Amino acid sequence: MRLLFLGDVVGRAGRTAVAERLPELRRRWALDVVVINGENSAGGFGITETIYEELLDAGADAVTLGNHAFDQREALVFAERADRLVRPANFPKGTPGRGAQLIEARNGARVLVVNVMGHVFMGTALDDPFRTADAALEACPLGLACDAAVVDFHAEATSEKQAFGHFLDGRATLVVGTHTHTPTSDHRVLPGGTAYMSDAGMCGDYDGVLGMKKDEPIQRFLRKLPSGRFEPSEGVATLSGLAVEVGPDGLAARVAAVRVGGALEQATPSFWDD
Repeated sequence: MRLLFLGDVVGRAGRTAVAERLPELRRRWALDVVVINGENSAGGFGITETIYEELLDAGADAVTLGNHAFDQREALVFAERADRLVRPANFPKGTPGRGAQLIEARNGARVLVVNVMGHVFMGTALDDPFRTADAALEACPLGLACDAAVVDFHAEATSEKQAFGHFLDGRATLVVGTHTHTPTSDHRVLPGGTAYMSDAGMCGDYDGVLGMKKDEPIQRFLRKLPSGRFEPSEGVATLSGLAVEVGPDGLAARVAAVRVGGALEQATPSFWDD
């Protein structure tokens, strides 16, 4: 099975890159399943139902979220009916939407998609992410109830992400970090067979600050006061993420960084480009 995960889509630039590039990548790499984090897709903060549908139309099979999940108030309503939208599972009981969802891949495989938020530096009191992910995977075990399991860990601290990856090693196909909008170079297959990357980066314009126009963030660092709103950068975006070749046991056989378009050095999976 061929799996592609793309990091946080930021604003119009990120959405445009997904719409223009993902259909061709699905065809070229014969992708079976694509998961995208869409929590910054609406002006940099949250997601709307229209944007959610646009990401699906572009080729996403599931859309994960994070701390900005409900910044757009309409998400509180449409999250209930959007069966391929996955918000953090450790949100309080009664939060709209679902934190884990079993979807069908293009090849008919059953893929569990789980979204969890970290604790460290996130400033939000949520349920324990480790126990939450543990419960989700126990309820739908890899190799029995699903053919692959993707866990999007939306977190700030690299230490928490690494601990989380090792905690789930051998029980998930992929544990990938989101939230920092900066791709790490530590992608690998862990000893138990789980693909891991501390942060997938973003689908956004890197000629800015975390996908935002650079002037306002710079001024806030200089003056310690806001002088305006954060607005997404509007240059050409880079699609950033991780490619995973999944073995018949549901664990990862090979991984490779993906960076397509925009300002970053390009990277594609050689094992799919041959």
